[in-house]
Amino acid sequence: MSLICFLGCGLIRRQVHFQRQCLFRFYSSASSALMLEDHVFDESPKSHFVINRPAPHVPATRSELFPLVSRVFKSLSWSVARKKKFGNWVECHGFSHSISCFRIIVHAFALAGMRLEVWALLRDIVGFCNEAKYDTFELFSAFLDSPQHVERSGVVFDVLISVFASNSMLENALDVFSNAKHVGLEPDIRTCNFLLKCLVEANRVEFVRRVFEELKDRGPSPNIYTYTIMMNFYCSDVGCDAGMRQAAVILGKIYRSGEKPTVVTYSTYIHGLCKVGNVEAALMLIRNLHYTNQPLNSHSFNDVIYGFCKRGEVFEALQVLEEMKSSGILPDVYSYSILINAFCGKGDVMKCLDLMEEMEHSQIKPSIVSYTSLIHGLCKKNMLQNAVDIFHSIGASSCKYDSTVYETLIDGFCMQGDMDSAIKLLEEMICNELVPTAFSCRSLIRGYYKLGLFDQALEVFNAMLRDGIWPDTIACNYILDGSCRAGYFKEALTLLEDFQEHGFNLNPHSYNAIIYKLCKEGYPERALELLPRMLKRNVLPSVVNYSTLISGFAKQSNFKRAVNLFTRMVKVGITFNIATYTILMSIFSHSHKMHEAYGIFKEMKERGLCLDQISYTTLIVGFCNNREMKKAWALFEEMSREGCSPNVITYTCIIDGFCKSNRIDLATWVFDKMNRDSVIPDVVTYTVLIDWYHKHGYFDQAHKLYDVMKDKGVLPDDITHNVLGLKAGTVQEG
Repeated sequence: MSLICFLGCGLIRRQVHFQRQCLFRFYSSASSALMLEDHVFDESPKSHFVINRPAPHVPATRSELFPLVSRVFKSLSWSVARKKKFGNWVECHGFSHSISCFRIIVHAFALAGMRLEVWALLRDIVGFCNEAKYDTFELFSAFLDSPQHVERSGVVFDVLISVFASNSMLENALDVFSNAKHVGLEPDIRTCNFLLKCLVEANRVEFVRRVFEELKDRGPSPNIYTYTIMMNFYCSDVGCDAGMRQAAVILGKIYRSGEKPTVVTYSTYIHGLCKVGNVEAALMLIRNLHYTNQPLNSHSFNDVIYGFCKRGEVFEALQVLEEMKSSGILPDVYSYSILINAFCGKGDVMKCLDLMEEMEHSQIKPSIVSYTSLIHGLCKKNMLQNAVDIFHSIGASSCKYDSTVYETLIDGFCMQGDMDSAIKLLEEMICNELVPTAFSCRSLIRGYYKLGLFDQALEVFNAMLRDGIWPDTIACNYILDGSCRAGYFKEALTLLEDFQEHGFNLNPHSYNAIIYKLCKEGYPERALELLPRMLKRNVLPSVVNYSTLISGFAKQSNFKRAVNLFTRMVKVGITFNIATYTILMSIFSHSHKMHEAYGIFKEMKERGLCLDQISYTTLIVGFCNNREMKKAWALFEEMSREGCSPNVITYTCIIDGFCKSNRIDLATWVFDKMNRDSVIPDVVTYTVLIDWYHKHGYFDQAHKLYDVMKDKGVLPDDITHNVLGLKAGTVQEG
């Protein structure tokens, strides 16, 4: 009979006696005597560890090693065992003898049911083996008591699996799990659940599925906790319908197995349904659970509330809150915080204040998140003083100020252009030992940018860099655009180079400020040179970049270059927007290629783009300039039918087209319609008609319309005066 067998008998007797007396410990003399026998290691497995370095000392003799084993066994004292660190023992006595000695101690504690002690010992051994580069996969054979009595190693391997799993050594844990089953041991289901949970958290998808299938097919039989872990695994795949189908299968397995789903099981499934957007199904399940008196908690309702809020259906979410209360589940601070944030996003700050008041009546203390959402909503509604009052009221509550609430109010001040208050609040934030983030610095940069104070914006940006705050893309874009607007174009190019060299995250808008400035100054070819630089930095040019360049070439009358760029957009698969199409229509119209221009227009309609005033007017101008008034008028009528109201430019183009076609009757009719439609004619509209009357000898009508123009408060310009032969800058008395 092996040593461990005798140890086990002695320990069992000791445990029984202890349970009866609870006063002193009784030890088996037979087991103690065995400590002195030479054959005690005969049945113990030999270590197969790959030792990467030789032991520094000569292995200890039996007389040096076994007093430790004997003392631990006789007393089962953790205070004795804990002092003997495995690494120190190896340094003194060598690895082979040390692992044999500690194997006996581990099994002794395991047979006594002292799992925490087993855990601590195995963790110490595993830690040493990792640090010393020993093959930890050999620990299974090292701790196997005896091939003939494998059942005595069950607890040890259960704990070893847990130690490996908790230290993210999942391959080792799986190896022990597999080897234990191979020698006929069935790990405890709790151990299997812990291993499964660790695999899920590490997203080891294939291993999760294999372990679960192994448990189903060969045991130990999954319990409700196993199924709940798998439910969480399938529901954690955000937006994955296939995962939710598998979660539904798991729920069916639970029902068929006879296990009873827990509140965690149901809330996990409801959470998954809401994540994939199936909020209605989640709400229906909650109602069914309530009807059948199944367990529910606030998390389930909160997920549904959040799901509706995420879709913008805030009043539906509010109704769920009422159902929650009627179901006997008390809303918590998260329930209200979700709703407050959603209503603030909708701009309904009064409802947010009502919810805050309801929380107070229910004795639910708002969190700092609740306050921050409310302050954000008040700032968006330009109710800055109310936001300041709420901010100051936080101090009277149990909440503690954080960086986010400070930065939210700082952003509110910046949106209102109150930079002095923003800076003062930032200084207070720093005095309270809260560190500013890129968000608050971006808010300051944007505030100065909108006020046209570029130097101050650049000063904030440089301060960010000095303080080690990494600016985000939006902050960089404000600095680049501000440089161009302030006339610091060379500085903007230098900044762009610096941003690239230092690895700042840039996007197509970062480059577009430079591209726009170059095109505006008449250098679209130089702007075009930025595209290869963008690609080199892994920034793909966007439709905005191409549209700006196409417009730049069009303004230089380089229509061929503009069309080539459009063709390049097609080849690289860039989706066009309405601005790009309109620019292209304008190019073809100026080139009197109305067939191509109208083809672009039809393509816009086929793609379902929402045509606007500029799109219609661009094509109408082209047809008018080409004397194709029937087509221009047909588009004018279509424009009105589609609910796109013509503006003063559209009317003026039609009037000018009819005048050039000598259809003054239609031109005056359109002019009268324009007034009936409450579209106020401008100086160009009047000048077009005055010019026609004057050229055709209708001087009275020309001067009469000139007087009407002045009476309407529309000031004539130099062109109007030249048409009438008047001195430029004069205003003829009526």
